[in-house]
Amino acid sequence: MKSGKALGQSGRFTQLGRSFDIAAMARLSIGPTWASLAEAQRQQLSESFGRYMSAIYADRFDSYGGQKLEVTGQQPASSGVIVKSQIIKANGQPVKVNYMPRLSGDDWLIADIHLGGAISEVATRRSEFAAILKTEGVDGLISALNRKAEVLAISAARTL
Repeated sequence: MKSGKALGQSGRFTQLGRSFDIAAMARLSIGPTWASLAEAQRQQLSESFGRYMSAIYADRFDSYGGQKLEVTGQQPASSGVIVKSQIIKANGQPVKVNYMPRLSGDDWLIADIHLGGAISEVATRRSEFAAILKTEGVDGLISALNRKAEVLAISAARTL
Protein backbone atom coordinates (compact mmCIF):
# COMPACT_ATOMS: atom_id res chain seq x y z
CA MET A 1 0.00 0.00 0.00
CA LYS A 2 2.84 2.37 0.81
CA SER A 3 4.25 1.96 -2.71
CA GLY A 4 0.84 1.96 -4.41
CA LYS A 5 1.08 5.34 -6.14
CA ALA A 6 4.73 4.90 -7.12
CA LEU A 7 4.14 1.43 -8.56
CA GLY A 8 1.09 2.51 -10.51
CA GLN A 9 -1.70 0.15 -11.45
CA SER A 10 0.46 -2.17 -13.55
CA GLY A 11 3.16 -2.37 -10.85
CA ARG A 12 0.56 -3.16 -8.16
CA PHE A 13 -0.96 -5.71 -10.54
CA THR A 14 2.40 -7.47 -10.95
CA GLN A 15 3.34 -7.29 -7.27
CA LEU A 16 0.00 -8.62 -6.05
CA GLY A 17 -0.07 -11.37 -8.68
CA ARG A 18 3.06 -12.83 -7.10
CA SER A 19 1.39 -13.03 -3.68
CA PHE A 20 -1.54 -15.29 -4.58
CA ASP A 21 -1.78 -19.02 -5.33
CA ILE A 22 -3.71 -18.29 -8.50
CA ALA A 23 -3.92 -21.94 -9.61
CA ALA A 24 -5.48 -23.06 -6.31
CA MET A 25 -7.81 -20.06 -6.13
CA ALA A 26 -8.96 -20.59 -9.72
CA ARG A 27 -9.61 -24.30 -9.14
CA LEU A 28 -11.58 -23.63 -5.96
CA SER A 29 -13.47 -20.71 -7.52
CA ILE A 30 -14.53 -22.76 -10.53
CA GLY A 31 -15.71 -25.61 -8.33
CA PRO A 32 -16.75 -29.06 -9.58
CA THR A 33 -16.62 -27.98 -13.24
CA TRP A 34 -12.81 -27.83 -12.94
CA ALA A 35 -12.51 -31.64 -12.96
CA SER A 36 -14.18 -31.90 -16.38
CA LEU A 37 -12.02 -29.26 -18.09
CA ALA A 38 -9.25 -29.96 -20.55
CA GLU A 39 -5.79 -28.84 -19.44
CA ALA A 40 -5.79 -26.02 -22.01
CA GLN A 41 -9.08 -24.69 -20.57
CA ARG A 42 -7.68 -24.89 -17.03
CA GLN A 43 -4.64 -22.91 -18.13
CA GLN A 44 -6.76 -20.26 -19.84
CA LEU A 45 -9.05 -19.97 -16.82
CA SER A 46 -6.09 -19.70 -14.44
CA GLU A 47 -4.52 -16.95 -16.53
CA SER A 48 -7.77 -15.00 -16.85
CA PHE A 49 -8.56 -15.50 -13.17
CA GLY A 50 -5.07 -14.30 -12.24
CA ARG A 51 -5.47 -11.12 -14.29
CA TYR A 52 -8.88 -10.50 -12.75
CA MET A 53 -7.82 -11.05 -9.13
CA SER A 54 -4.65 -9.01 -9.57
CA ALA A 55 -6.69 -6.18 -11.12
CA ILE A 56 -9.16 -6.27 -8.20
CA TYR A 57 -6.45 -6.02 -5.57
CA ALA A 58 -4.35 -3.53 -7.54
CA ASP A 59 -7.46 -1.35 -7.61
CA ARG A 60 -8.13 -1.83 -3.89
CA PHE A 61 -4.56 -1.00 -2.90
CA ASP A 62 -4.17 2.10 -5.03
CA SER A 63 -2.88 4.47 -2.39
CA TYR A 64 -1.53 4.70 1.09
CA GLY A 65 -3.17 6.97 3.61
CA GLY A 66 -1.65 5.95 6.92
CA GLN A 67 -3.10 2.42 7.12
CA LYS A 68 -1.27 -0.26 9.08
CA LEU A 69 -1.41 -4.01 8.72
CA GLU A 70 -1.40 -5.94 11.99
CA VAL A 71 -1.21 -9.72 12.27
CA THR A 72 -3.29 -10.61 15.31
CA GLY A 73 -2.97 -14.38 15.45
CA GLN A 74 -3.73 -17.62 13.70
CA GLN A 75 -6.41 -20.26 13.78
CA PRO A 76 -6.28 -23.90 12.61
CA ALA A 77 -8.42 -24.63 9.55
CA SER A 78 -9.25 -27.80 7.64
CA SER A 79 -6.86 -26.82 4.85
CA GLY A 80 -4.07 -25.46 7.06
CA VAL A 81 -4.17 -22.24 9.00
CA ILE A 82 -5.96 -18.91 8.84
CA VAL A 83 -3.75 -15.92 9.56
CA LYS A 84 -5.80 -13.32 11.37
CA SER A 85 -4.96 -9.73 10.58
CA GLN A 86 -6.48 -6.33 10.35
CA ILE A 87 -5.86 -3.18 8.43
CA ILE A 88 -6.04 -0.19 10.72
CA LYS A 89 -7.35 2.76 8.76
CA ALA A 90 -5.84 6.21 9.27
CA ASN A 91 -8.86 7.08 11.46
CA GLY A 92 -8.07 4.10 13.73
CA GLN A 93 -10.94 1.91 12.53
CA PRO A 94 -9.86 -1.74 12.11
CA VAL A 95 -10.95 -3.85 9.14
CA LYS A 96 -10.49 -7.60 9.57
CA VAL A 97 -8.68 -9.23 6.67
CA ASN A 98 -7.82 -12.85 7.36
CA TYR A 99 -6.03 -15.02 4.83
CA MET A 100 -5.13 -18.62 4.20
CA PRO A 101 -1.55 -19.18 3.07
CA ARG A 102 -0.41 -22.35 1.29
CA LEU A 103 3.08 -23.55 0.54
CA SER A 104 3.65 -23.54 -3.21
CA GLY A 105 7.16 -24.73 -4.00
CA ASP A 106 9.40 -22.66 -1.73
CA ASP A 107 6.94 -19.78 -1.33
CA TRP A 108 3.95 -19.15 0.87
CA LEU A 109 1.13 -17.78 -1.26
CA ILE A 110 -2.35 -16.59 -0.37
CA ALA A 111 -5.01 -19.18 -1.31
CA ASP A 112 -8.01 -17.28 0.06
CA ILE A 113 -8.84 -14.02 1.78
CA HIS A 114 -11.66 -13.57 4.26
CA LEU A 115 -12.79 -9.96 4.17
CA GLY A 116 -14.37 -8.69 7.36
CA GLY A 117 -13.02 -11.84 8.94
CA ALA A 118 -15.72 -14.01 7.39
CA ILE A 119 -16.46 -13.43 3.68
CA SER A 120 -14.33 -15.80 1.60
CA GLU A 121 -13.05 -14.31 -1.64
CA VAL A 122 -13.00 -17.78 -3.20
CA ALA A 123 -16.60 -18.55 -2.15
CA THR A 124 -17.75 -15.17 -3.47
CA ARG A 125 -16.08 -15.80 -6.82
CA ARG A 126 -17.46 -19.36 -6.96
CA SER A 127 -21.00 -18.04 -6.59
CA GLU A 128 -20.37 -15.34 -9.19
CA PHE A 129 -18.78 -17.75 -11.67
CA ALA A 130 -21.44 -20.48 -11.31
CA ALA A 131 -24.05 -18.33 -13.05
CA ILE A 132 -21.69 -17.45 -15.89
CA LEU A 133 -20.61 -21.07 -16.34
CA LYS A 134 -24.24 -22.18 -16.46
CA THR A 135 -25.32 -19.65 -19.07
CA GLU A 136 -22.14 -19.03 -21.09
CA GLY A 137 -19.87 -22.00 -20.43
CA VAL A 138 -16.12 -22.00 -19.88
CA ASP A 139 -15.33 -19.75 -22.85
CA GLY A 140 -17.89 -17.25 -21.61
CA LEU A 141 -16.29 -17.21 -18.17
CA ILE A 142 -12.83 -16.70 -19.65
CA SER A 143 -14.16 -13.77 -21.72
CA ALA A 144 -15.98 -12.31 -18.71
CA LEU A 145 -12.87 -12.47 -16.53
CA ASN A 146 -10.76 -10.80 -19.22
CA ARG A 147 -13.37 -8.05 -19.68
CA LYS A 148 -13.63 -7.42 -15.95
CA ALA A 149 -9.84 -7.20 -15.58
CA GLU A 150 -9.68 -4.78 -18.52
CA VAL A 151 -12.44 -2.57 -17.09
CA LEU A 152 -10.60 -2.37 -13.76
CA ALA A 153 -7.34 -1.49 -15.52
CA ILE A 154 -9.01 1.24 -17.59
CA SER A 155 -10.76 2.62 -14.51
CA ALA A 156 -7.47 2.72 -12.59
CA ALA A 157 -5.72 4.48 -15.50
CA ARG A 158 -8.39 7.19 -15.53
CA THR A 159 -7.94 7.98 -11.85
CA LEU A 160 -4.20 8.60 -12.20
